[in-house]
Amino acid sequence: MLNYILGSSPIVSGVLLLLILASVSSWAIMVMKFRELRAAERDTDDFVEAYLESPLENAYEVARHHGASPLATVFRAGYTELARLEKLQGGHARVTRDQVEGVVSRLGWIRGEEVHRLERGLSFLATVVGLFGTVVGIMNSFQQIGASGSASLAVVAPGIAEALVATAFGLAAAIPAAVGYNYTSARLNRLAARLETFCVEFSDVLRRTAARAA
Repeated sequence: MLNYILGSSPIVSGVLLLLILASVSSWAIMVMKFRELRAAERDTDDFVEAYLESPLENAYEVARHHGASPLATVFRAGYTELARLEKLQGGHARVTRDQVEGVVSRLGWIRGEEVHRLERGLSFLATVVGLFGTVVGIMNSFQQIGASGSASLAVVAPGIAEALVATAFGLAAAIPAAVGYNYTSARLNRLAARLETFCVEFSDVLRRTAARAA
């Protein structure tokens, strides 16, 4: 295997080097995303428990210390903005429905930003493929056939060997990246679904606050 790698054409050698770098980068991204999602899920569980069982004031204190949770981030933004409106306008009785709808719209934007933050790096995992080296190796075999006028094993073997080595490297880089992408995307989708459900529920809480004040 080492002889095939060292004896490969410059283009294939460059492709192999790029695949090694891509593989290292994809593993680094996967480790980072696994840690990020684990922290987000843990903080989300703690925050949801506090939100369901405590007054909003206590939930806000919990949210302040659980910054990895996108739900806590959205809640902090909504709670802070509502408190600001109440302070500016003298309490619950002065907060209007239009103002609350403005807060709800802002929550939707923050939700999108949180999902975008959690998705960062996944597009790289989805693009790690290694077919180019395979194609170049096969092209070299056909060039050697054309130059020698023979299709014997001695003529085509070096190019085919290059193609197989490049294929092995490509699969070694692409398969873990694909598995990591699918696994991470599934966890992210579950977290994004929880975030969307929470935004709907918290928006209803804000609207009920405006309705009571009307």
